[in-house]
Amino acid sequence: MAKKKSVRRLTKRDIYSFLIDFFESQPGKSFTTKQVFAALRLTTHAPKMVCLDVLDQLLLEDRIARTDDGVYHFVVRTQTMEGIFRRRSNGRNVVEPLDGGKSILVFERNSHHALDGDQVRVTLLAKRRSHAREAMVTEVVKRAHDTFVGRLKVEKQYGFLITESRILAQDIFIPKGALGKGRTGDKAVVKITEWPDDAKSPIGKVIDVLGKSGENNAEMHSILVEYGLPYKYPERVEQAANAIDPGITPEEIARREDFREVTTFTIDPRDAKDFDDALSVRLVSEKWGDAKAVYEVGVHIADVSHYVHEGDIIDKEAQRRATSIYLVDRTIPMLPERLCNFICSLRPDEEKLTYSAVFCMNAKAEVLSWHLAHTVIKSNRRFAYEEVQEILEQNGQASPQDLALPGEHPQVVGSAEQPVGEYARELILLDALAKQLRANRFHKGSIGFDRPEIRFEINEKGTPVGTYIKVAKDANKLVEEFMLLANRYVAEHVGRVPKGKKAKVLPYRIHDVPDQDKLEKLAAFAGKFGHRLRTDGSKTDVAKRLNKLLEDVHGRAEEKAVEMVALRAMQKARYSTHNIGHYGLMFPYYTHFTSPIRRYPDTMVHRLLTRYEAGGRSASREKYEDLCDHSSDMEILATQAERASIKYKQVEFMAARVGQIFDGHICGITEFGFYVELEENGCEGFVSLRDLQDDYYEYDDRNFCLVGRRSNRHYSLGDKVRVSVARANLDRKQLDFQLTE
Repeated sequence: MAKKKSVRRLTKRDIYSFLIDFFESQPGKSFTTKQVFAALRLTTHAPKMVCLDVLDQLLLEDRIARTDDGVYHFVVRTQTMEGIFRRRSNGRNVVEPLDGGKSILVFERNSHHALDGDQVRVTLLAKRRSHAREAMVTEVVKRAHDTFVGRLKVEKQYGFLITESRILAQDIFIPKGALGKGRTGDKAVVKITEWPDDAKSPIGKVIDVLGKSGENNAEMHSILVEYGLPYKYPERVEQAANAIDPGITPEEIARREDFREVTTFTIDPRDAKDFDDALSVRLVSEKWGDAKAVYEVGVHIADVSHYVHEGDIIDKEAQRRATSIYLVDRTIPMLPERLCNFICSLRPDEEKLTYSAVFCMNAKAEVLSWHLAHTVIKSNRRFAYEEVQEILEQNGQASPQDLALPGEHPQVVGSAEQPVGEYARELILLDALAKQLRANRFHKGSIGFDRPEIRFEINEKGTPVGTYIKVAKDANKLVEEFMLLANRYVAEHVGRVPKGKKAKVLPYRIHDVPDQDKLEKLAAFAGKFGHRLRTDGSKTDVAKRLNKLLEDVHGRAEEKAVEMVALRAMQKARYSTHNIGHYGLMFPYYTHFTSPIRRYPDTMVHRLLTRYEAGGRSASREKYEDLCDHSSDMEILATQAERASIKYKQVEFMAARVGQIFDGHICGITEFGFYVELEENGCEGFVSLRDLQDDYYEYDDRNFCLVGRRSNRHYSLGDKVRVSVARANLDRKQLDFQLTE
């Protein structure tokens, strides 16, 4: 291994040589960026940035690989390997090696009919000087998809499915007898039945016709099919749900803690039907509002596992789906409607079975004691977030941030001492406790990204007629804090054990520390605006500095740009039985317990808690880790489908505005151009590099900008621009803008 030199004498060549020796001498080990910095004894920002450049160079040279978690390791290449095939619309497909490393080019002639996402076996071709490394697919090990959605074009004796996605390079040929009731212009689901080696196009059959292209239902269902998600419920599962007896016997009530006489209510979106959580509150000692008062707050969660038993037909379907899916105009539920909207939903004035985390708290929101219990409740009131917000505002309890938001605010007519409104006393107390919980959470390093979200006003035909921005207010945060509290205490209940004792298996919601490379890029980017971010120290220190940075940029011109780069530095949260804590929340133990109607991991947690409370042995870690992986994968697909539906509605909404001019800001930069978010309605479109005719632009990924080679003109993240709507392609869900100045 190369001899380490003093930091001041290290050149880029020194660092390159050191890292080659460092990785080659330890081929079986992986290293984080922080560990690489430590090995080189780099402590200041400038040499760290040079080191990151060298790491990027080694990645390009395929000498090292980097995992999704930001960990580097030495790459050992053989002539044959397996990887994931990624199709590109320009024919320059790639294979991503399973062991990590740089993607390898696969031209269409060498793709062996591989489809996007397929696991393939490839042979590396001899590398030509000054050319990218190439591979040839020799075998499709595992197909990622065999069904596709698109638009039918039917001739007399045959038809084709025309897809707009890049998954297929050719249209699917459909013999006349396999067309079913499909007609030209229909959106259809087609299954590939064969693809002979000498055939240019795959051969398939129509398995479902979704409707006419352009119809709202057909388009929403086609998005679900595109991501391999269900768009209808199996009839047998619906029948099983309809056969469930919703009645609650006296014997079942006797086995449970009875909260039916305790003030209880739900708080949900105005259009919600599946109420899976409720809050109860009552005074335990002293008087309401007294500094020494003690309150009992119950977080009551629908007891889905009482009705859905492990391994039954409903459970298998819920496990397969793993999550409810929220498209722009509809919810695709994880459970059949009878269960999620009626039997399990905590509807007002109905006795319901729940699993509850019950907390005794003082006026400072300190938890004095708590316990888990199977309970029975009877909700007194169903609140919408807007109703709770109005009660808080008219009693003078709303935060200054909420009152500063645009829109009408009610006149203050009450107070905490003399509250006005239905259950106002209880809501004001819960709000005060939630605000203290939130303040304490942020004091300990929890990171706050309260980014507004675009939402559409939809008419009865599903057509978007307007947009609005959804902002989390005090009412939303009230519910959020008590859900976080319950999830944290439940996770600690199982995961925190005495030293020397092994914790029982539980699915945790985990969130890894930020990517160090991206943190360094964020520090450099924020520095351009005069903000300093130190990236060394403990994870709590870094989290607090991140919060300070977000506070400093709030309300400034660079706010959105810095927030976007900070978000990209964050890892994605996921499920696992191997607990590493939740970095974003800064909780050492965290799980999902509070939404079993719409998330399968919550149902798993309920079952395991019940099992362990009864003295049962620890569950199989391998079984539950597989379920966690599946749930994480399905969550990603559901999120992608949700974004695709939003994108479709954006394009549909803007199609009537082609030619109009809008102000916006650059919200994303790629080597092909940049994305612009419109200030007026939040819709997002793309300005292609081919439309920037004034110069030759190069992509600077470290500074998030495009730079003109001759003019040195910069297009940077966060820049304000004026654009016109050039094209709105619904089939591709693509909105194109052109700069007007």
